[in-house]
Amino acid sequence: MKAAAPLALALVAALAVAGCQNTEDAAFGAKVRSYLLAHPEVLEEMAAKLQEKQQLKQQTAAKDALAKFRQQLERDPRDLVFNSGGSVTVVEFFDYNCGYCKVAAPEVVKLIKSNPDVRFVFKEFAFQTQDSIAAAKMVLTPTARPKGLELYTALMAQKPLNPETVDRVFKAAGVDPARARAGANDPAIERQIAETHDLARALGIDGTPAFVVGDQIIHGADLNALKAAIEAARAGPMKRPSSST
Repeated sequence: MKAAAPLALALVAALAVAGCQNTEDAAFGAKVRSYLLAHPEVLEEMAAKLQEKQQLKQQTAAKDALAKFRQQLERDPRDLVFNSGGSVTVVEFFDYNCGYCKVAAPEVVKLIKSNPDVRFVFKEFAFQTQDSIAAAKMVLTPTARPKGLELYTALMAQKPLNPETVDRVFKAAGVDPARARAGANDPAIERQIAETHDLARALGIDGTPAFVVGDQIIHGADLNALKAAIEAARAGPMKRPSSST
């Protein structure tokens, strides 16, 4: 089968060239069709190879983007940061109304509390609903930021997330929800969330949660992959000097 694949590819390529030249060769086309019908596994092999090539291209593009936007990704002073002195950085893109984010959240909080050497950066990638966007803006206000981890934990536990549950969470954390809602109207907060969306697009992140550890992007709530990436970063060149932010 492996020996036949190059022949099929050559035939398909030749047929494509013939088409570009507007050369009609019904007999040749029939031979190609007949061959592919007799060996459909060749098409599967071609599809797998194409997918592999596309994935490699995406990984290369993502790696280049990570290098280009590293400072904005890991060191934006506007983001909520926990374990600020950690030598390994994990960045999470999330939305408070994302079901998978809610599943991952307890483990994320546990990782933050049990790994002081791992610096966690929260990116408010709010897009699911108007309520989750409003909650993200409220959390980023000066009055709420000191309670960021407590608010993250509680908001992720709310099903459904609506203005009433948001207000209840903020009150429980000792934050005046009315004051936070007023502060959320700051254009700078709107700009921060918009720039987070731009960053996500640049990195090929189109859903939540997404975690970035060094040069690796983990799409979805794959906590085992996240933990493995943290361990690899601890031991490898992805480890970066600690910073105060």
